[in-house]
Amino acid sequence: MVDVASLIRKAVETGEVILGSERTIKGLKNGKIKMVIVSNNCPNEVKEDIRHYCSISGAKFREFNGDNHRLGAACGKPFAVSVLGIVNPGESKILEEEVEMG
Repeated sequence: MVDVASLIRKAVETGEVILGSERTIKGLKNGKIKMVIVSNNCPNEVKEDIRHYCSISGAKFREFNGDNHRLGAACGKPFAVSVLGIVNPGESKILEEEVEMG
């Protein structure tokens, strides 16, 4: 079983990621983002907006099996993260199909 948190951390450390719903939506509109990960306690309105823009841009949408504090910790950040947009995964294999979020 793949440790999703370590894949997220690797993407943050070696690739390019965007944190926050507004910046992520902007990145989706610009076609820069390949995958969006949302926490399981992200507000439904935000999830639906993100899901909508993912479907338009072709980006993958995944829900992290943990709240925004756990997603923030997975990113190596000392604050909560509800939305994470992956522009470039770097050395992480997070974009591979067999990776499950939970």
